[in-house]
Amino acid sequence: MDLELSEEQSDVRALAREFVAREIAPHVVEWDRAESVDRGIVGKLGALGLLGMTVPAEYGGSDGDHLMYCLVTEELGRGDSSVRGIVSVSLGLVGKTILAWGDEEQKRAWLPRITSGEAIGCFGLTEPGTGSDAGNLATRAVRDGGDWVIDGSKMFITNGTWADVVLLFARTNDAPGHRGVSAFLVPTDTPGLTRRTLHGKLGLRGQATAELAFDGVRVPSGALLGPEGKGFSIAMSALAKGRMAVAAGSVGIAQAALDAAVGYAGEREQFGSTIAHYQLVQELISDIAVDVDAARLLTWRVADLVDRGEEFATAASKAKLFASEAAVRAANNAVQVFGGYGYIDEYPVGKLLRDARVMTLYEGTSQIQKLIIGRALTGVSAF
Repeated sequence: MDLELSEEQSDVRALAREFVAREIAPHVVEWDRAESVDRGIVGKLGALGLLGMTVPAEYGGSDGDHLMYCLVTEELGRGDSSVRGIVSVSLGLVGKTILAWGDEEQKRAWLPRITSGEAIGCFGLTEPGTGSDAGNLATRAVRDGGDWVIDGSKMFITNGTWADVVLLFARTNDAPGHRGVSAFLVPTDTPGLTRRTLHGKLGLRGQATAELAFDGVRVPSGALLGPEGKGFSIAMSALAKGRMAVAAGSVGIAQAALDAAVGYAGEREQFGSTIAHYQLVQELISDIAVDVDAARLLTWRVADLVDRGEEFATAASKAKLFASEAAVRAANNAVQVFGGYGYIDEYPVGKLLRDARVMTLYEGTSQIQKLIIGRALTGVSAF
């Protein structure tokens, strides 16, 4: 389904699709079983410009609009959500936030390295005790002369053990709630920062997910990103665009589920004919197809709003809510089409279901998205 894609947009999608087929698809099962993507994939993504989408060329980016970014993110999600997450976090949450809020020195220091794949970023917001309640962080940064000293911990950090820089959110004063939060760029080789890989995840097994600990981590004043006390606003602005990428990745999962279900239904024979002949199998497949189209259109609407400079946060929450839940439904239906074979990892749909499940949790759970949408419609905050 295309809605008047430009030639450049179509070419970018084709580039991403070919990259997935060549560099990702042959290794998906291996990476999932090993719980580790080959780190060499990062440099390959950078060499093709896929880590520089929407970043100006003067900072090493590949320019492009946000619909192109969504097209690339969908194709990566269609291939392997663990790889998609590397891009969504390092470029989407970290790189784009540096572009939006960083000073010239910070942009020059980090953006060319992130867009080339030389460096990887991670987004240090979630803590062991604060997930959805991001305004009540326990990690603290205290002034000491011209430096900041950071103590605390972060949990479920994508790219955490691979990252070269943490976009860290910490409390810098005792103002209540989110008013006391600031943002910092913390190189991961700074003394006092330790990282631990989290294993045994349900999905996204190939992704480097980590717990980070900060014990007297000292950074200079130039590590502060944006104004002091504006960290919560910086985090929320990053997550609003990040939800667009999660939605696009969810569309990719749902599309992969559709492709797999249609292909298998045309091959698997039961009761003397392929199962594609049976009405209830067609019902499962048609439900997936409708979810794919609806989720894609909601996601593309967000990209269009961003590119036109219009308000997009509520639309991003709608897209993220629907697309993530649709990905779970689509993958679950695909498992049903496959029957028992859907339950083993020699076939793709079980992994799709495992990967889809987290999409309803991170960058704001489905319940948080509903509260954001409800607040926009009623003017009343329920949290």
